[in-house]
This record gives sequence, structure tokens and C-alpha cells, in this order.
Amino acid sequence: MPSVVGLLEQQEAAARRRVDGLREEADRIQAELAAAEVEWQEWVIARRRVDTVLAPDGGSIAGMEVTPDPQNADAPPTPRDAAKAKSQVPVWHQGLAWSALSVDYQRILQTLTDRHRLGQGPLTCQEMTQAFGMDVVPARVEALRSKAKRLVARGWLAEPAPGRFTLAQGVASPGDGS
Repeated sequence: MPSVVGLLEQQEAAARRRVDGLREEADRIQAELAAAEVEWQEWVIARRRVDTVLAPDGGSIAGMEVTPDPQNADAPPTPRDAAKAKSQVPVWHQGLAWSALSVDYQRILQTLTDRHRLGQGPLTCQEMTQAFGMDVVPARVEALRSKAKRLVARGWLAEPAPGRFTLAQGVASPGDGS
């Protein structure tokens, strides 16, 4: 009959082999993850460089960015609907109507217009997420932050304090073209 200590040593050795095997697998996965992250970053850089080269204003992409419009993703683009399939965020100038923006961007502007009309201050992206009835999770907040920052860069919004957004000077209601 085997001793209790001998059985415990066998179980310990089996557990140690399992741990060693899992560590090897974890090391392999970590190395694979690191390589995948490097490849991903290279693709991000490549896309940015192509965007810069193909920008209509001679290489500066500050004036326009193309983002997909998920509502029309399945619709085939037609000359009249081409702007709807890809949403452009033009640089704001006097006389430019809100209709130049996608619905998501118009919604942000409308929310900030309402706050301005009520005499309320700037909004954070977390507050916007709540105002839109979305779950306040990092993905939603960061998506709104990205859009708000894009609107700031294009002159539609102002960011008087880090992370707080309001309408830019001169941008008013959607129908008046200013």
C-alpha cells in the first residue's frame, strides 16, 4: 500500500507540471499578443499616413474627417446620398448649416444649444452620455469624447476647460445656418 506522503508528492508533481505547462502557454500568448499589438499599431499609422496623403487640402486632414454612418451602412451610395454613407465633419464657418453634419453630431450640438439657451454651463462627455439615455460605460463616453473633440477641432464646439464642451462662438441653432 502506498504511503500518504508518496501520494501527496505525486499530486504535487502533477500540479507543478500543470502550472509549468500553463506558464509556458501564457508566455506564448503574451508574446503573440505583443506581436499582434505591434502589427495593429503599424496599421493605424499606415491608415493615418494614407489619410494625410489623400486629404483634399494637400496633406492636411485638419479640415475634414470621414467616419462611417452606421444607419446607412448597407445602402449603396448614390451621387445624392454619397455624403450620407460617409459622414464628413467640415470646418465650421458663418452660414454653414447643421445639416452638413451627421445626426450624431447634430444631436451633440442640439444638446449643447439647449443648455446654452437655459443658461447652463458646459457639459462633460459623461453627462452627454446620460443625457442621450445611453449606458455610462467607458466605450460610450470615449466615443462621444472623440466626436466632441472632432467638433472642437473643426470649430463647432469650444472646450473652455479640459473635458467640458460648449458651443463655439457664433454657432447657433440648426436652421439659421450659423
